[in-house]
Amino acid sequence: MRPSSAGRWSLAALVVVIALIVAIWPRDRGDTPSLNASGPMTPSTAPMDRRPQDHPEALAPLREIAALDSCPQPDTSATLPAGPLAGLVFECVGDGSSVDLAAALAGKPAVVNLWAWWCAPCAEELPVLEDYAARAGGAVDVVTVHTDPNEANALGKLADYGVRLPGVQDGSGRVQAAVGAPAVLPVTVLLRADGSVAAVLPIPFRSADEVAAVVEEHLGVVT
Repeated sequence: MRPSSAGRWSLAALVVVIALIVAIWPRDRGDTPSLNASGPMTPSTAPMDRRPQDHPEALAPLREIAALDSCPQPDTSATLPAGPLAGLVFECVGDGSSVDLAAALAGKPAVVNLWAWWCAPCAEELPVLEDYAARAGGAVDVVTVHTDPNEANALGKLADYGVRLPGVQDGSGRVQAAVGAPAVLPVTVLLRADGSVAAVLPIPFRSADEVAAVVEEHLGVVT
C-alpha cells in the first residue's frame, strides 16, 4: 500500500523537526574554542601601523638609502603634553625606534604633515616642507606621519623625493582620528607647544612662504 500525500508530508515535516532539534541541541563545552588557546580566536583590535612583511630586516637597506633625520626626542624638562596625541606611540620611519609623538614634540610648536606614498599632492608638498624646516631652523619642529601600512613604499618614495624629514609610521590613521582630520591627504596639523591643536589644514602647500604664513597666523611664530 502506497502512503498518501498527507502521510508523505507528515513524514517530511517530522524529519525537518528532528534536524532542527539536532542543530540547536547544546554541545559539550569541549567543542567551544578556549579563549586561552594558542592562536587568535577573534580578530585583533590592535592597530596595524605597518605590514607584517615590513620587518626591520626588510626595511634596513631602504632606511640606509633614505637616510632620514632622526625623530625628535622628548625633552625631560618639558611639561607633559595633554593634547589629542598624548600617549600615542609610533615607529620612527628612519630607524625603527619607538616615538611617543606628543612627548617628543612637547615644548615647541610643530608642523605635523599627514601623507601617503601613493598621494600625488604629497609628493609635491614634502620637498616644500623640507625647505620650510630648513628655513625655520629649529624654531618649529616639522614631522611627517605616513598614513598607509606600506612602510617600504614610504621609504622608497622619500628617497626618490630627496626628503629627509623625520617621520613616524601610522598605517592605522591614529593621528588623523585623534585630531579629527578629514579623510583626505595631505593634511597639515599645527600643534602648539602644549600639544593642543591650533589648526588642521587639509590643503597642499606649494611654497615655504605659504607654510610660514600659516605658522605665523595660527602659532604666532615668525619664521
